[in-house]
Parts: sequence; structure tokens; C-alpha cells
Amino acid sequence: MRPDEPRTAAGSAPVRARGRRRLTVRVRILASVIVLAALTVLIAGATAFWLQSRETDARIDNSLTRAVAALRKVESEPDPRTEQQFTDVDGLLNAAVRNRVPGKNEGVITLQGDRLSWTAAKETHALRLDADEELVAHLARLSLTTTTTHVETFRTDVTEYRLMAAPVGIQHDPTLGLFVVAFDRSAEMRALQTTFWTYSAVGILALGAISIAAWFVVGRMLHPVRLLRDTARRVTESDLSERITVSSNDDLGDLAHTVNAMLDRLERAFGSQRELLDDVGHELRTPLTIVRGHLELLDPDDPDDVRATQALALDELDRMHRLVDDLMILATAERPDFVRLAPTDVGRLTDDVHDKARGLGERRLLVSSRADVTVRLDAQRITQAWLQLLANAYRFSPPSSTVWLGSEVVGDRLLLWVRDEGPGVPPEEEKRIFERFHRGRADRSSHGAGLGLPIVAAIAQAHHGQARVERPPGGQRCGVVFVLDLPAVDLVDGATTAPIPLPDLAEHR
Repeated sequence: MRPDEPRTAAGSAPVRARGRRRLTVRVRILASVIVLAALTVLIAGATAFWLQSRETDARIDNSLTRAVAALRKVESEPDPRTEQQFTDVDGLLNAAVRNRVPGKNEGVITLQGDRLSWTAAKETHALRLDADEELVAHLARLSLTTTTTHVETFRTDVTEYRLMAAPVGIQHDPTLGLFVVAFDRSAEMRALQTTFWTYSAVGILALGAISIAAWFVVGRMLHPVRLLRDTARRVTESDLSERITVSSNDDLGDLAHTVNAMLDRLERAFGSQRELLDDVGHELRTPLTIVRGHLELLDPDDPDDVRATQALALDELDRMHRLVDDLMILATAERPDFVRLAPTDVGRLTDDVHDKARGLGERRLLVSSRADVTVRLDAQRITQAWLQLLANAYRFSPPSSTVWLGSEVVGDRLLLWVRDEGPGVPPEEEKRIFERFHRGRADRSSHGAGLGLPIVAAIAQAHHGQARVERPPGGQRCGVVFVLDLPAVDLVDGATTAPIPLPDLAEHR
């Protein structure tokens, strides 16, 4: 630890200073939007300005090229004053100047040697090139050295020029002249610059409008995120009931749906954990109390008492072992790998369950119907649930009575059932019989730990189906039908056979 780091009041650990407040997502998005918009405006403006500048220079150069062509035409034509060929350079330069009508920001001037000879008339409002002494001095040097048409950009203290200087000569006149046409390039560009200054002002105003609009738009878009933040703050270990109100169908709406689904899973997981702990604490306390009580009262000198206590303790431990196994099944029922679907021959599965159930007790076990189809399901889990229903039917039906099992496909549903001739289930208990540890007044609810039917319901729900109890005709004391109602996933059609007619079941359905 550095010596300058502050410590807590106890002096045991350093207290790091908090950094500067981080920018919110809203501000960062807004800054990004403004920067991107500003770069777009800047790049678009600079590109347009560059293209317009090149277009302006091209227009000036085109005008200078036409000026050279006009000069050569004047050279080839007779002197308008004498209708004869030009005999001196001065007359030719004068005719060339008179022939050229300067446009806006354009000037014409001629030189003979290092002195000025002709300029455009003042009435034409042409650019007065002769008034710029620095330009005249530069043209005088060109007049003495230039032998070909010369185009250049030249800057003086007055302005920047784009000019064309063409040498002029006549065969019988030793004097050389220089014909110059120049444009005030700065003035030509000034109008363009004014346009783009206006563009810049409009761009700044547009950026301001974009900033204001983006502030509200981004705030509205991030509203689900703020709801997510506030909801996450309200979620605690003891209260997972908070959910986000979804008001959009965009990505943020999908995020809110995903978070709500996650909270649902967490709530179910925490609820399952609390329920498991409550169940374990409630159900294991009784056998532990029984074993402890008998051990405390055990007479170690009495062999019969020792053997009886041992047998009781082992029986209670076996019951606890079964109870723990059942609780583990229910605890893992919410996991995605609880069932492993695979194509299953339902007819063969029906026969296998029938064969396995023969050893459960002295009952007449019959197959009422058999669905010769193939669907996707977890054969092991379905066998476990089906045998649990059969064990339940054997437990609550009289010896030598009949127990039926069957399977069939109705529409897009696969129905697997068990029917017995036991005492039935009271109507008030039908909705609660699949609850964990439920023990009602009816005979069927007074045995065991109350986890067999909840396991059946959990397996059915894992297959996206349901387990339900139905009452056949004849009243409460005429048996009961337990049904596994499952979706017939990837159904391969076959036939449904009924080796043992059962009109009550058909009428019942």
C-alpha cells in the first residue's frame, strides 16, 4: 500500500478515492451522435467546397484558353483600321485588347518589353491590373523571358490572380509584346466562401436541432434500460416478484422480455430451493425424531430390544433414503436436461410397462388399448411415471381386482393412463393430489410421503404436458383414472388397438 493512501476508521484497509462520475449511456450516445453528425457535415462541406473550388478553377482556365484562341484569331485577321495585315506589335496588341470584353473580376493588359502599353477601357469596369504594381513588375519580368503561352496563379498583397500571359510578335517588327488576361481568383472564390459560410451556419443549427431531438429520442429508447436498472435494484433475495413493463417490440423490448424470463427462472429456482429446504426439514425431522427417541430408550442389555430398535432404525433410514431420492428428482425437474427426448415406439413402451408392472402385486393387469405410433419422448422418465401410477393403483385397489393401462393418440395428444377399482379420489382432493406432501382425508392421500404423484406431474410438465385425475362413471367408489396427457411430438402414424374392450373409458372420454 502506498503511504499516501487513506485508511478506514479501523485502519485495516485503504479507502480508494472514487473516480470522477462516469458519463451516462444517454450522454455517451448523444455525444457519439453529435460527433458523427458534425464529422458528416464537415466532410460533406469540405468535399463540396473542394469540388466547387476545382470547378471554379476549371471555369477560369477555360476562359483563359478561349482568350488565347481569340488572340490567335486576331493575329490571323487584317488590321481593322487599314484592312491590311498588322505591321507592328503595338497595333496588334491594341486590336487584341479592344477585341476582348472582360467579364466580372477579369482584367486585360499588354506590355511591350517592360512597359505597359494597353489596358481595357475604364468604361468596361474591368479589373484594373495596372493598379497592382507588384503584378505589373511580375508581368514585366515575364515579358522579357516568356516565349510560350504561360498560365499560373500569382498572389500579391492586393489579391490572388489566375492569369494567362501569351507572347505576341510580328515578322517585320523586332518588338515583342505580352498579352495578359487575369482573373481575381480571390474574388471568384469569395462568393463560394460566402455560400459555405452560410452552409456552416445552417450545419451548426442542424447539429443543435439534432442534439435536442437525439436527447429525447435516446431517452425514450433507453427507458426500458432504466426500468431494468430500477427493477434490478428492487429485486432482493426474499422478493423476486418484480418485473419490467414491456412497451416496445424492438431489441430493448426483447431485452426486457429476456430479463423477465430470467427473473421467472430465478424465482422458480429460489422457490424450488426454499420448498426443497422446507420439505427436507419437514419430512426428515419425523424419522430422525423416531430413531433418536428409540435410541434414547434402548436397553443395550436386552437383545430383543436392540434387534427391534435396529430394525426400526433401518426401516426409517430406508424411508429417508427413498424420500431423499424423490426430493432430488423433484429438485432437478426444472433443469433442461431432466428429460432427453428421442423417437419412442409407444406400443412397445406400453408392453414393456405392462411386463414390468406384473410383479407389483396380486392384481389382474390388462392393456385396454395400445397405440402403435412413434413419438419423441423420454422413455425412461415416462416409464418411471407410468409405473408410479400403476404402483399407486396397486396400493389403493383390493387384491384380485383389475387394473387397466392403455395408450392412444387423440388429435395431436398422446394419452397414457391407468385405471383401478379402488376407492377413488374425493372431488375436493382432485386439484391438490399432485401437490408435494399433500395428505388429505381420502385413503389415497394417507400413505407415504406424498411425493409419488408430484413426481408424475413433474415428468409430464417436463414433456410440456400434464398429469390429471379423472372419475369414471359409477360414482366415487368405482375407481379412478390417472392420465398422462402429452404432446405427440414428431408423430409417426400407426394404429391403436384395444385388446380388452373398456366401454366405461370410451364413454368417460
